Amino acid sequence: MRVLVAFDKFKHAISAGQACGAARLALKKTRRDWELDLCPLTDGGDGFESILADALRAERIPVSVTGPRGGLVSASVSLVRLAQLPPAVRSIIDPPSRSEGTLAIVEMARASGLALLPPELRNPWETTTYGTGQLLRAAAEMGASAILLGIGGSATNDLGLGALNALGIEFRTSSGSKVRPPTPALWQTIASIEGDVFEALPPVLIATDVTNPLLGPEGCSAVFGPQKGLSASDVARMEESAESMARALCAYFRLSSDQTRSPGAGAAGGLAFGLLCTKRARIVPGFDVVADSLDLDRRIAAADVVITGEGRFDASSLGGKGPGSLAARALAANKPVHVFAGQVSVGPRQGLQLHALSRPDALPSSETLARTAEDLRSCVEHVFG
Repeated sequence: MRVLVAFDKFKHAISAGQACGAARLALKKTRRDWELDLCPLTDGGDGFESILADALRAERIPVSVTGPRGGLVSASVSLVRLAQLPPAVRSIIDPPSRSEGTLAIVEMARASGLALLPPELRNPWETTTYGTGQLLRAAAEMGASAILLGIGGSATNDLGLGALNALGIEFRTSSGSKVRPPTPALWQTIASIEGDVFEALPPVLIATDVTNPLLGPEGCSAVFGPQKGLSASDVARMEESAESMARALCAYFRLSSDQTRSPGAGAAGGLAFGLLCTKRARIVPGFDVVADSLDLDRRIAAADVVITGEGRFDASSLGGKGPGSLAARALAANKPVHVFAGQVSVGPRQGLQLHALSRPDALPSSETLARTAEDLRSCVEHVFG
């Protein structure tokens, strides 16, 4: 029996690799004769750069950048020769050259991620994407021909102003002072925008499956802001501020305000919008890039059973997120699928076996998060014992 074990992270608890490891321990105890293929997944957030770097045999270069609320954090830029990329990946990212040069892989979550902040410091009025811009600039300075940017797991709602700032765009007060970093709390002080994007910046491929626009009831402030610490009473004020700043950016880059309605513009607190304004970025399907980099279709075809999961498996999981997309591909290939999650909030699906580590109405506490790996291992043992 060959089993594909492909977990995404359990947010705030264990990484995708740790989840795969926990399942491996359980299966080695209960099904010693099974052949296991471990394949950590990513949805573009935490683990994006390291997982793809391992899969593509990229060179990882450490870089220190500014964190979401200042200070330095450790991140990496991974470089891989375009000639090494699987043809399907090259087709998706469509770099300027299909055979020469390098692709840089960077991860927003390593520089501007929510997981970098304790709960008491999560406040999108005060967080910045400046460090993500530094990562992009570092990749450009390393001579990358194109940059693949994973943008999940953000702590920000700054429309990418911080990243633009790090790439050369200046925001100034009426007296001429620089606003740095230009967090939403300081937007009312910005009177002018000037400067140009770093000349050496190559095309930026934004890997995401988020389709939310920038503004409105499905926009970044309304949908994702509360997940990042924005109070319910502040959503309308943030929306108003974001709309005003978006108009200013569109005017500066000579774009129609229709840019705010583009599918995916609201990804990562509007970072996608800010980068799209530069005309040097475009959105690419995140899970397709991951799946082709990991050779998922071949690994699914070779498996007799697929085991996957994440912290919470819900309707959004079935709408394009890693484990849900993996499950859809496996079911299409007539493979039985088992999904293990901290919480499950979807009904039964044909061919899909759902296993929750806790009750649907139970909120995870620090105690339950700390024992996630143990609970996952026990649940897998119970199901396959």
